[in-house]
Amino acid sequence: MNARTSALDSLVFGVDIQSGDIRGDAPSYALVVFDGESIERDVVSHRKLRRRIESDEPAVVATDNAYELAADKSDLIRFLRALPHGTALVQVTGDERPEPLSRVASRHGVPYGKEPMKEAEASARLAAANVGYEVTAFTDTTTVKVSRGRSTGKGGWSQDRYTRRIHGNVKRRAREVESELDDAGLDYEVDITEKYGGYQNAVFSVSARPQDIPVSAHRSGDTRVEIERERRDGIEFEPLVKRRDRVIVGIDPGTTTAAAVVGLDGTVFDVFSTRTADTAEVIEWLIERGRPVIVAADVTPMPETVETFRRSFDAAGWTPDSDLPVDEKLHRTREEAYDNDHERDALAAALFAVDDHADQFERVGRKTPAGIDRAEVIARVVADEQSVEGALADLRDDDGEEPEESGPEPRELTDEERRIRDLESQVERLQSHVDDLNDEIDEKDDEIEDLETELSDARREERLEARRDREVTRIRRENSRLERERDEAEETVEELEEKLARMKTLWKLDHDNFADVSKGRDLVPVKVVEQFTKRAIERADEQYGLAAGDVVYLRDASGAGRATAERLAETEPRVVLRSGGLSDAADDVLFEHDVPVGPADDVAIQEVDELAVARESDVEAVIDDWEDRAAEREREQTEAMVDEIISEHRASGAE
Repeated sequence: MNARTSALDSLVFGVDIQSGDIRGDAPSYALVVFDGESIERDVVSHRKLRRRIESDEPAVVATDNAYELAADKSDLIRFLRALPHGTALVQVTGDERPEPLSRVASRHGVPYGKEPMKEAEASARLAAANVGYEVTAFTDTTTVKVSRGRSTGKGGWSQDRYTRRIHGNVKRRAREVESELDDAGLDYEVDITEKYGGYQNAVFSVSARPQDIPVSAHRSGDTRVEIERERRDGIEFEPLVKRRDRVIVGIDPGTTTAAAVVGLDGTVFDVFSTRTADTAEVIEWLIERGRPVIVAADVTPMPETVETFRRSFDAAGWTPDSDLPVDEKLHRTREEAYDNDHERDALAAALFAVDDHADQFERVGRKTPAGIDRAEVIARVVADEQSVEGALADLRDDDGEEPEESGPEPRELTDEERRIRDLESQVERLQSHVDDLNDEIDEKDDEIEDLETELSDARREERLEARRDREVTRIRRENSRLERERDEAEETVEELEEKLARMKTLWKLDHDNFADVSKGRDLVPVKVVEQFTKRAIERADEQYGLAAGDVVYLRDASGAGRATAERLAETEPRVVLRSGGLSDAADDVLFEHDVPVGPADDVAIQEVDELAVARESDVEAVIDDWEDRAAEREREQTEAMVDEIISEHRASGAE
């Protein structure tokens, strides 16, 4: 809904059908473009009108009848959907039961003529003055759908990889949209369809109009973003200004400015106070609540600030004969609600102004015939200083019936004529009864509509409450998740700190300054391999590195074959300390590579997690023992080889 309240700050298009018919021949339209000062006039086709609206994006497209732009309800909904997001269609003559444009223009002092161009201009000027009803078929909820921008049926890679990439890109774009909505502080619900590799689509239901959402519709590569407003059940008419009653305003100026809005009968509509809003903001607040007839102050003479408000509304002013005493203001506002002394003073000024004009309002009301707006007559009499008769003459319909001219005395009716007269009278009575029944039906329809509105409001409130509950639940889940992540991170940090300390110790043990670390003690670093397998050797190599000259401790030496022994021999260890039995194949490989092997039980090993140290003397003893055993083993192998050669020689001689 357009929110202009004072000066016009954007374009208004006034439109009226020039020739043809939207339901038949291609129509042409009288178009008036109004920016608050200058006017542009043109005659355009329906297609050109649509193009002008799309290119210029006016704030309002104003007409006296919305169905001059569309053939039926469905066509009107399509027309509304095609309007730019910031453009409203306004019917200036009212809602479902419009008034004649001539009457509306006369009531608001807008020039009017019967030519289409004059009617288009009148519509534009009325809409610029916030007169009329916005025609809408959509709610303030918008659907933002993120989906695939192309089919998953073909791809340059394999089918699975291609599909996974598309769904992954949809998921990434959906998260970007979610982040943008969160940054804008918008309420929304999301429905996600997950597929292989990511999302097939994500549908956001956002509580905002498209122009308020920081996401635009587009299609790019693998993803597509579509934006569409949620449909209402039908066409609705919403007034551009919620309340336009004639009112009396009380103003209390100062560091804190207070204002009160009171009806002509003394009913308090609203009170307001502010320390920050300027005069323009206060005027906007007052415009939203009515059309001031009188602007009142509680002191005399009228302060300049209050006089500024009076001139802004071209209203009558009221001040007391002398400054109102506090006790009188307290007594006059005793039954009304207000938050501070400033609001009390503004409210008292408005109520005393009502009291002072009560007799005048009553006299004007007595002189105002039925069917004429009493408040409008009072406004013209009080603010414009017109007489009651002059105000009534201005407001009276131009198309009122002329009085019948007097003629000769009627002749006596025949029986047939009297019968006709009686039947006509009966028809009139029956018609009157039908009208009464129709009025009753209308009242029932209004009552049903009110109840449906209440039901809709209740359902909306229930949905908002459910949305709030879901949001609280989501925040709690998010908080729990973050707390778990924090605890896990703290545990990880603690583990890493311990590991770092161990790695520092190992580094010290593994470098040239080991003598400084051991401080004269007979120590040597030992690198532990949990099992005599290739995987365990690789893991130890990745964890702290296996280098030539290392003392390696096999915690479980059983089960290894030649290939595993070859992998260990490649690291060229100084000695291998084993727990458990070593296979013959592994023992042969290590012997062939001159790798000393000895039992770990012969060495005093001290372990801290995967780090270990041993006495150098114990390690040397194991090496010396292996060397003795290796020399004996070589001697035995040599003797066995010699015996085998002799046996072979003897066997060949015997032959």
